[in-house]
Amino acid sequence: YLGVMPAYSAADDALTTKLVTFYEHLKDSSVPSHQATVLLFDPSNGSLKAVLDGSVITAKRTAAVSAIATKLLMPACAEVLCILGAGVQAYSHYEIFTELFTFKEVRIWNRTKERAVKFASSVNGPVQVCSSAQEAVTGADVIVTVTMATAPILSGAWVKPGAHINAVGASRPDWRELDDELMKNSILFVDSREAALTESGDVILSGVEIFAELGEVLKGIKPALPEKTTVFKSLGMAIEDTVAAKFVYDVWSAGN
Repeated sequence: YLGVMPAYSAADDALTTKLVTFYEHLKDSSVPSHQATVLLFDPSNGSLKAVLDGSVITAKRTAAVSAIATKLLMPACAEVLCILGAGVQAYSHYEIFTELFTFKEVRIWNRTKERAVKFASSVNGPVQVCSSAQEAVTGADVIVTVTMATAPILSGAWVKPGAHINAVGASRPDWRELDDELMKNSILFVDSREAALTESGDVILSGVEIFAELGEVLKGIKPALPEKTTVFKSLGMAIEDTVAAKFVYDVWSAGN
C-alpha cells in the first residue's frame, strides 16, 4: 500500500504531506513493514522547506498518542505493562511508557520468540519475555498491541477487569487484534470516528459503538472512565505528523 496523508494546521503554521508505504512481510524481514517520509511546506507560498524521516516521526507520535490515552484511561494503580509485538512500535511505546509511567513489571510477547528476546536484551530496563500472549496479558493493567496480526491475538477472557488496552495494529477493515468478547466488554475510544468506522476491523467487525474520540476527552466533552475496561483504537492522523514535523523543524532551525 502507498498512503498519502496531507494536513494543514493554522495554529502551528504548518503544511505537510506524509508518504507512507506499507508492506506485509510474510517472513520476518530486516525491512520495516511501514516506511515514511514527511514533506514540510511553507503555507504562505507552497515552497518545500524540509524533507523529514517519517518513519521516526510515525513511531514517536503514535506512541505519544497512546501515552496520552493511557494517562487518561489507565487504572489508578497500574503496575504491570504488557506489550504484544516486538517491532518498531514496540520500542517507541516502551520508551515513552517507561519514561512517563512507573510500572513494576514489563512483559512482552511476540509471534517469533527470538524477536521478543532481542527486544528484552536491547532496551534499558528489565522485561519479562512470555511464551504466550495469554501469559503476557494475564493480570496486566495496561496492554499495548502492536502486531501484524490479521486475526485476534488478544482474548477478552484473559484481560483483567479495569485494564486499559492501546490497540495500534490491525489497520485494515478486515484485520483484527482484539476478539469480540474484549471489544463488547470494553468502553471504546478512538482517535478518529471517521477513520475507525472505515479502516479498523476491530471496530467494524465487532459492531461495537464508539464512546468517544480521544480529543473529546481532552476537551472535557466526554468522561475518561478509567475505572472501566477501556480500549483506545489508534489508527493515526495526518495532523499528528504535521505537528510533530513542525516541532522537529523548529528545533532544528533554532540550532542552526
